[in-house]
Amino acid sequence: MKKTLFLAFALILTGAVNAQETPAPATQTAAEAAAPAQALSEEALAERNKMLYSLGFLLGDNLKRQLVLDNEDDYKALSQGMRDSLLEKKAQTDLDAYKPQIIEKYQKDAEIISQKREAEQKEYLENFSKEKGVKVLDNGAMIKLSKRGKGRSPSASSQVKVNYEGRLIDGTKFDSSYDRHEPFTAPLTGVIPCWTKALQQMRPAAKATVVCPADTAYGNRPVGVIPANSVLVFDVELISVGD
Repeated sequence: MKKTLFLAFALILTGAVNAQETPAPATQTAAEAAAPAQALSEEALAERNKMLYSLGFLLGDNLKRQLVLDNEDDYKALSQGMRDSLLEKKAQTDLDAYKPQIIEKYQKDAEIISQKREAEQKEYLENFSKEKGVKVLDNGAMIKLSKRGKGRSPSASSQVKVNYEGRLIDGTKFDSSYDRHEPFTAPLTGVIPCWTKALQQMRPAAKATVVCPADTAYGNRPVGVIPANSVLVFDVELISVGD
């Protein structure tokens, strides 16, 4: 994880340096560059501002996931640096001199965040395992049925049709067949190990919460918005079982 953050930040630094070394076309002033936004109607401008606010919020959320920022002074200094850069003001510090400290902070904070996240996930798994009706399977996956269903359960090689919603332990939704308005169909040999085991505990029309430790899901691979080493939580409805 530290190596990934280091490389990602190195690319950010390289991009920033290249941007500073490449002058804007002499024929385009800052006012001209801003002209398209000024020409928008009030309604379109308001919508554009909402989009840019959303972008800023997501950028802040991304920084929050990578850095330990825990007081108002941290936020003020960071936002001032971003504001000065966006407004093309002269930096108030020697950027090159502070790059080693910035990279060191990314590395140290990554370790702190990783340890905290690992502890939170361990606690979540322990608490869920103690809930009434939870069955812990031999690979560590856990299932809690809320509706039993009827008929035959799938085998490890069966094809299943399901509806599901997947979340991280903090409630962040990363996937949902309900949102796509289309059930998901696949053989149990082609899904994550957690599902292969858990869905064999279900019957058609059954509903369950399935909790997947990281090593029964995507392990140390980040997938889309799912960070590496993530515990995953699924609400699953088994619609039908095929051969």
